[in-house]
Amino acid sequence: MFPGNVYAERRKRLRNQVEAGLILLLGNDESPMNYPDNPYAFRQDSAFLYFFRLDSPGLAALIDVDEDREVIFGNDLTVEEIIWKGPQPSLRERAAEAGVREIAAAERLQAVLRGAVQQGRQIHLLPLYRPEHVLRIQRLLETPAAKIRDYVSETLIRAVVTQRSTKTQAEVEEIEAALNITHEMHMMAMNMTGPGIYEREVAGAMEGIALSRGGRLAFPAIFSIHGETLHNHFHGNVMKKGDIVVNDSGAESPLHYASDITRTIPVSGRFTQRQREIYTIVLNAQQAAMEAIVPGAEFRNIHRLACETLAHGLKDVGLMKGDTEEAVQAGAHTLFFQCGLGHMLGLDVHDMEALGEDYVGYTETIKRNPEFGWSSLRLGKALEPGYVITVEPGVYFIPELIDRWKSERKCAEFINYEKVEIYRGFGGIRLEDDVLVTEAGHRVLGKRIPKTIKEVEDILCGPGKMA
Repeated sequence: MFPGNVYAERRKRLRNQVEAGLILLLGNDESPMNYPDNPYAFRQDSAFLYFFRLDSPGLAALIDVDEDREVIFGNDLTVEEIIWKGPQPSLRERAAEAGVREIAAAERLQAVLRGAVQQGRQIHLLPLYRPEHVLRIQRLLETPAAKIRDYVSETLIRAVVTQRSTKTQAEVEEIEAALNITHEMHMMAMNMTGPGIYEREVAGAMEGIALSRGGRLAFPAIFSIHGETLHNHFHGNVMKKGDIVVNDSGAESPLHYASDITRTIPVSGRFTQRQREIYTIVLNAQQAAMEAIVPGAEFRNIHRLACETLAHGLKDVGLMKGDTEEAVQAGAHTLFFQCGLGHMLGLDVHDMEALGEDYVGYTETIKRNPEFGWSSLRLGKALEPGYVITVEPGVYFIPELIDRWKSERKCAEFINYEKVEIYRGFGGIRLEDDVLVTEAGHRVLGKRIPKTIKEVEDILCGPGKMA
């Protein structure tokens, strides 16, 4: 854990930014899988972790901005609970480690909030993403669900986003700790991949590495021969010669910082000619995008650069035609690249997405483009030193999308539909790395995971396929 003064300083900055009222942060509760004593693996709310550190269920915290007070509400384990769970440090001991002196029983929170409401004081909430939190706030604030939005505070959202967007050196080191685990996961995946192997065998082995290193997966692994499906969590296919498999996976560090890496692997050990061509196009787009990462650069422009690079490459192999810039302006490239180039990374793999993507990735002057493909870009604003972002271009051949566009003759002046038909069963290729924006430019985080065609094929076809 970070020292207690780190969390105290974060809360001090938050108080200064919010200026008045009460800030209420809810920790997460256990989520039963099928009955209360059989829960899913617990994951604390990221905002609660960031400001209060405590990584256990059943907690809430109140920051009284006006009176400069901080209180953690919760209960110590009963003897009955200790019998099943074992002894745990007291709430007071754990609060002290986060720099908080005052604690109170969980049952006291409702009365404190009732008094604040009666006094007409403002209560600041972050958006609620769990249904049980909606029920909890209904009870605590004695208000109907429809009125809860009145307590969701844009001031608080913007204050949290401002702080969490810029990573400290200690946070970057934690992300790199997660990336060290992810490096092992991806190297093992390359060594395991081959004809006759189930996707689930590799996906399960990767999760085993994350758990054995004291972490966990930052998100359900995408390991699929159907890489054209962007978030494909099905692992039931048998890999066969000629397939390419997209491995989009990342570990979460013991302090819950995420990593997010994608590599695309030829199952037979070597890329076919068509696979090499598309892979090279994606690799060139990623390289062009990463070279453009400097403080002050608007990420939406870097996304456009990646799109134009993809379009140039697709034109070279006959899949697109016409003027490349005009094609991108018309959105023709989104037949092949339907998503955004990247997103913020931190305590969440899509960092702070629960607070609202437009708060995290956009500003009052840099707005989200509502057009297909562009609307999926989670980050558009100017980059600042300390941002950690992903860079993940791809090319995806989605049969259903091809059929719809072809029937409509959409962007036919820029797309060679006869050539596209040849790639109908191709799948998809994505490459992704995690990048820190620095004062001087950028730094790709983590140990290098093989990415060039030669590097990947050397691993897959090397002696014993050992990393």
